[in-house]
Amino acid sequence: HEFCQLVFNNNHGRPFREMTVTENLKAGGYLCKERGEVQRRLEMVYQLFPVLKERGNQISGTLSGGEQQMLAIGRALMFQPKLLCIDEPSTGLSSRLKQELFERMKQIQRSGMTMLLVEQDVSSAFQLASRNYVLSHGRVIAEGTSEELLKDETIRKTYLGL
Repeated sequence: HEFCQLVFNNNHGRPFREMTVTENLKAGGYLCKERGEVQRRLEMVYQLFPVLKERGNQISGTLSGGEQQMLAIGRALMFQPKLLCIDEPSTGLSSRLKQELFERMKQIQRSGMTMLLVEQDVSSAFQLASRNYVLSHGRVIAEGTSEELLKDETIRKTYLGL
């Protein structure tokens, strides 16, 4: 049987607060059986999020919100999932950290990773998404590319706040 490689990362799924950054990342690679593979994956995450390498021995609970979000995504990437689900990654982040995080998510996307992103910051989400779904009261009320949805004045004003 093939192990399902789906990782869900939500804004409440912050890192294990009492563990170091490196310990958190290694926890994400615990299923890895190949010798040296965990280290290779660690280096990939460190390349994507250099601040995590700098903070490797730091207790995760002392990281900023943006750094914790990067760590949570990095830990998820250690699993090498086929689909990465990310729920509200920009919640509580400064504009600078939000921009940095979305730049990193673009890099993840360019590497071939499929992502399912739930995000209320429409501008950030539209820059990343190839397909969008607008939900209202639990129902899909519109779908399309960013360009298609932005052309619809009713959707843009009523649901997107633009």
